[in-house]
Amino acid sequence: MSYIHFDKTELINLNYSLEREIIRSNKLGCYTSTTIIGCNTRKYHGLLVAPQPQIDSQLHVMLSTVHETIIQRGSTFNLGIAKYPGTYSPRGHKYLEDFDSEPIPKLTFRVGGALLQKEIILDSNRDRVMIRYTLLEAHSDTRIRINPFLAFRPNHQLSKANHLVNKKYQKVENGISIQLYDNYQPLYLQLSKDNEFIPVPDWYYDIEYINEKERGYDYHEDLYVPGYFEFEITKEEPVIFSAGLEEAQADTRNESFEKEISRRIPRNNFVNCLKNSAGQFITHRNGETHVMAGYPWFGWWGRDTFIALPGLTLTLGDKETFLAVMDTMSNHMKGGLFPNIGSGGASNMNSIDAPLWYFWALQQYQTFTGDTQTIKDRYTEILKEIITNYRQGTAFNIKMLDNGLIYGGEDGKALTWMDAVTSNGAVTPRIGCPVEVNALWFNALSFYYTLTGEEDINLLAKKVQVSFENSFWDAKKGYLADVIDGQNKDWSIRPNMVFATSLPFRPLTDLQNDKILETVKSKLLTVRGLRTLSPEDSNYYGYYTGNQDERDKAYHQGTVWPWLLGHFAEGHMHIHGDKSKVLIEKMIASFDTVMSQYGIGTVAELYDGDPPHRPKGAISQAWSVGELLRMMHLINRI
Repeated sequence: MSYIHFDKTELINLNYSLEREIIRSNKLGCYTSTTIIGCNTRKYHGLLVAPQPQIDSQLHVMLSTVHETIIQRGSTFNLGIAKYPGTYSPRGHKYLEDFDSEPIPKLTFRVGGALLQKEIILDSNRDRVMIRYTLLEAHSDTRIRINPFLAFRPNHQLSKANHLVNKKYQKVENGISIQLYDNYQPLYLQLSKDNEFIPVPDWYYDIEYINEKERGYDYHEDLYVPGYFEFEITKEEPVIFSAGLEEAQADTRNESFEKEISRRIPRNNFVNCLKNSAGQFITHRNGETHVMAGYPWFGWWGRDTFIALPGLTLTLGDKETFLAVMDTMSNHMKGGLFPNIGSGGASNMNSIDAPLWYFWALQQYQTFTGDTQTIKDRYTEILKEIITNYRQGTAFNIKMLDNGLIYGGEDGKALTWMDAVTSNGAVTPRIGCPVEVNALWFNALSFYYTLTGEEDINLLAKKVQVSFENSFWDAKKGYLADVIDGQNKDWSIRPNMVFATSLPFRPLTDLQNDKILETVKSKLLTVRGLRTLSPEDSNYYGYYTGNQDERDKAYHQGTVWPWLLGHFAEGHMHIHGDKSKVLIEKMIASFDTVMSQYGIGTVAELYDGDPPHRPKGAISQAWSVGELLRMMHLINRI
């Protein structure tokens, strides 16, 4: 039995199996995602979700799913499953024997005398998904019928039946190509062997996505099925169905499939699952290298990129990818700021801390590689530009005050990582001087001084250090204010103070940092990360649930974030050294069990603040995975 495995009892229990999802991506930014039984529960699910650069460079669901039918002795057995109002139809999950993730998603169906294996893999370098069918057992002649369900729509939207759909198709080698709408690329549906395509164009109406219903969104979709492919399959014969944005060579499909498998890191333990997951966030397209913040709905975000990148690359010895991402992001900087939300041609620069995390990411590169010269040669001017813009003032009222601290914010905007905004405005606007921003600012100035020796920067760093302690620290409380705006200080207990203890250059003493960490440990630490607000606070939300407004209200008001553990662990190490090892190892080990939950083989975006800390949000988040890998490296350094 492999590390991640589900048996028949688990698979046929829809309450269990529909809560567990597959996510696989490739280097081009394509992904395939569904539940472990193949029933889509989100609008983001699809077997081939790929960018459409000629439209908007955003991700689009091309092939939503396929339903297979086994035909033996005149009887048909449909292996597919979909949710419709009041029912599931067909109910092919009842034929499932087991699910295995090693080395790729593998489902085994038993129907009468037939045992059929289905394996799914993405082409690493092409916009293409491949599904391999192998008949392991058969007591009589067997045929397979494949119905492809097509969407051709952005992954944030839903398809509805319409008269604009182009029902025409072109014959290609062992399959067809079809282009439902003029502005889309054609989709090539092909098999590795001769087959018969029977055109039976039809819409399937009101397919339900239960997760979208729970999240308060439109949850009914109509999908178009152009017909079906039918072919004979013999025992032990592998037959591959491929769906891609360019034509495939049919007789090389088996070879291509095996080649792709050979590229995979085995998912045979917790660490290898994290390594596999880490690689899935890195995309290379159109000469740019990006970190996708999370799957299935995030694009590339500046802040998330710099926080996640060291763990995703440097811990695995991949400094080339690290530098490629940093170079790409450097080209997107404007006015000393980086895109907060970036995907395709759309971006928003409203991140007060992303440029300061850029400094931190380079510090991590220096720590991992010992290579300071590359930083000086390639990035010093960019670092200088960031500092200059912060000192002189830039967009979103981001500016340096007379005391050296950084101030920022505007009504209706949320500039820090606590950036949820509802119809009533920012949930945690944090207008003023946020504590983590100023800890990062002191760290950035101090690092820049070590690179350049510019004395005015050294004097400014010392000024910021004094102002930081005088403004944020309260000896009686034993922790730091979260935000300062003039004489007003927010003493909400939040994890943002932890960064003052974890960064390479820290503005406070070890004694002060130890008290801060004790507060964080007693009020915010859980087995899944740090809460974003103390449960003792009247604004605390224990559960992340409801529609978008309700979820956004809880997003940073108690919800647990795993990525914060990396900085808690590092702060603890700065003070306690090797005595921290047991604590950090325990924190890491607690995530072993999540590998078979939610997004299997990866780590979720966030968790409920209250026990049992159920996984929520995106099923796979870059900084959750990256910081766990970095924590493992911190232990090795001990």
